[in-house]
Amino acid sequence: MTRSLLQLAFILGVSSTVFAQWSNIPPRDVPRSAGGKPNLSAPAPRLPDGKPDLSGIWNPPTGYLRNLAKDLKEDVPFQPWAKAIYDERAAGKFWREEPDANCLPQGVPKVLLAPAPWQIVQTPKVVFFIHEAFNLWWQAFMDGRQFVPHPDVAPTWHGYSTAKWDGDTLVVESGGFNGRVWLDQLGKPSTEALHVTTKFRRKDFGHMDIGITIDDAKAYTKPWGTTVEVTLLPNTQLMEFICLENEKKTGGK
Repeated sequence: MTRSLLQLAFILGVSSTVFAQWSNIPPRDVPRSAGGKPNLSAPAPRLPDGKPDLSGIWNPPTGYLRNLAKDLKEDVPFQPWAKAIYDERAAGKFWREEPDANCLPQGVPKVLLAPAPWQIVQTPKVVFFIHEAFNLWWQAFMDGRQFVPHPDVAPTWHGYSTAKWDGDTLVVESGGFNGRVWLDQLGKPSTEALHVTTKFRRKDFGHMDIGITIDDAKAYTKPWGTTVEVTLLPNTQLMEFICLENEKKTGGK
């Protein structure tokens, strides 16, 4: 099995713009330029309560899936053991152990950067993140609950997430991870202590900044992170993508 699965997911997402499988499609509420094309620079839509509407299908930028720290101006603050395992993974010694190379979830924040579109479904009490890549999903609760670590709580790939508004920015806090998440394809590790803060700010109709902060004291000496921009895909829909249906053995054991 190869990493071409992720590229295939992206191709499927692009091809979904055809809408050949549907008829009687209602027109979408999309601002348009004088020429009739979607105006991605129009103001961001808002909900009746005045908060930004983050709903839509979003396309991640390239490069961050491989290296989440590619824009950092300083070195990633690895703990010594984490730097050692990262160096081995980045050299390609353990690429077969990468979770998504084995049809396992990418985890947060990596799933937001996979080369396939994903969708936000926003409600007053919970926000859903639905990913074309591997048909994955996760949720962030906005009803005031708090995550409480406990030995009986099952650790997860995407964590247990809560969210709240800070002005026009949706701040998502995620914890309770299983320690198996690779933060990117180069293999930056994580532990069960991982806490991810993800900040979503829709700048206009077609563009949204996502600020990502990694806080894992067992793997890194201090929090670190980056900001990426995702782009709205106004005329598409998510496609089903089942990882194991595309499994191809490439030799070896």
